[in-house]
Amino acid sequence: MKLTDAKRDYFRKLSKEEGYRSRSAYKLAQLDKSYHILKAKSNVVDIGCAPGGWLQIARRATSRGKVIGVDILNVAPIEGVTILKGDIEDTHTINLLIQTLNGKADTLLSDVSPTVSGIWNVDHAKQISLSEKSLTIATKVLVRGGNAILKVFEGELLKEFRKETEKHFSRVLLTKPLASRQQSSELYMVCLGFEYNR
Repeated sequence: MKLTDAKRDYFRKLSKEEGYRSRSAYKLAQLDKSYHILKAKSNVVDIGCAPGGWLQIARRATSRGKVIGVDILNVAPIEGVTILKGDIEDTHTINLLIQTLNGKADTLLSDVSPTVSGIWNVDHAKQISLSEKSLTIATKVLVRGGNAILKVFEGELLKEFRKETEKHFSRVLLTKPLASRQQSSELYMVCLGFEYNR
């Protein structure tokens, strides 16, 4: 068994043992440990939240804030979490999110991915497009000084997207948590200190 396969199996097994819905929960847990994104009173929005592993991490970390998840797929209920079903590319979904939030979010999370076709250029473009939509939502819902974590795929469109993100946040960092497969193109953009348009 390859080391990367062993690591993947380790986090999958651990997620079952600890009651998380997906191994990706550990990606957020590791990112939060490094960057301290989630606070006890944080209001959190999770874009592309299915199957709910990130919501579970967010709920445990932010015991006194709102946690709202959005996904086009059905997501089983989680105690203390509001789950909205809808397409983030649909204005109605965004309006519903803003109405449900009824205020501002401290943190926006986006682990959103397209349905992968296996055609790299197409998948990369689709993923960056979804991340751009997540960034647009962040600019609508985040409080000044708020933070975001956005999944991105490495590729030719990433540099330009990072430049766009840097217009809205004081610091933008790229990282790959241990729970990510090291050979995958998946990275996470940690966006700190939302400043509207600079």
